[in-house]
Amino acid sequence: MSTPSDTDASVKTSVEDELRWSPDVDESRIGVAVQDGAVSLFGEVEDNSARLAAERAALRVHGVTAVAVDLDVRPTSERRVSEEELAKEVQHALTWADNVPDTVKATVEKHKVTLSGEADWDFQREAAERAVRHMRGVHRVDNRVTLTPRVSADDTEERIRQTLARNAQLKSSDVEAEVSGDRVILTGTVKSFSARRQAEQAAWGSPNVQDVENRIHVRPWRKDDGA
Repeated sequence: MSTPSDTDASVKTSVEDELRWSPDVDESRIGVAVQDGAVSLFGEVEDNSARLAAERAALRVHGVTAVAVDLDVRPTSERRVSEEELAKEVQHALTWADNVPDTVKATVEKHKVTLSGEADWDFQREAAERAVRHMRGVHRVDNRVTLTPRVSADDTEERIRQTLARNAQLKSSDVEAEVSGDRVILTGTVKSFSARRQAEQAAWGSPNVQDVENRIHVRPWRKDDGA
C-alpha cells in the first residue's frame, strides 16, 4: 500500500507532466508542491490567462484534492499594456458582452480589475469576469458584483435537491443542500472538481439564492474503493 508521501510524490509528478503537456502554460517558470493531495503552484507566468490555465491543468490531475495558486504575473516588455489602455478595453469588453448588465462597472489599479455593481443572476456575474480575465494586461480579477436581493421561496431547498438528483455527475447521496434564507450550504463528497462545480452551479440556478458556500470535499476514486 502506498504511503501518503508516495501518493503526494506521484501527484506532484503528474501535475508537472500535465503542466508540461499544456500548450498554454510555460512550466519552466512554475514550481509545484503537494501535501495530502493539496497542490500549491508558485512562480511566475506571462499573463492571467496562463495563470488560469495552470490552475485548470492541476485540477485535471487525478488525486488532486485542492489547488492553491501563488503565481505572479510578470509579462515581457513587448506585451505590456498601460493602465489607461487597459481601463478603456475593459469597459469596451463589458459593454459588448451579451450577458453582462449595464449595472456592472469596473476599475483598474495596478493591472488588477475590480468588478462591482449588481446583477440578477450568478451567470451574469460570471459572464462579466469571463469578459475581462483573458485580456492582455490583466493580472488579476476581483469580482465583487452582488446579486439583486429577492424574496426567499419556501421550496428552494427541495428544488435544489431535485436538481442535484437529476445531474448526471452527481448522486443524491453525494451532496446535501441546506438553505437558510437566501444562502445555500453544500456538503458531501464527490470524486472530481467537475462534479463539485456542477453541484455549485445547480445551487446558483435558483433565483432566490444570494450566496453559495461550497463545503463539498473532493475524494478521487482509488482502486480499493471497489466498483
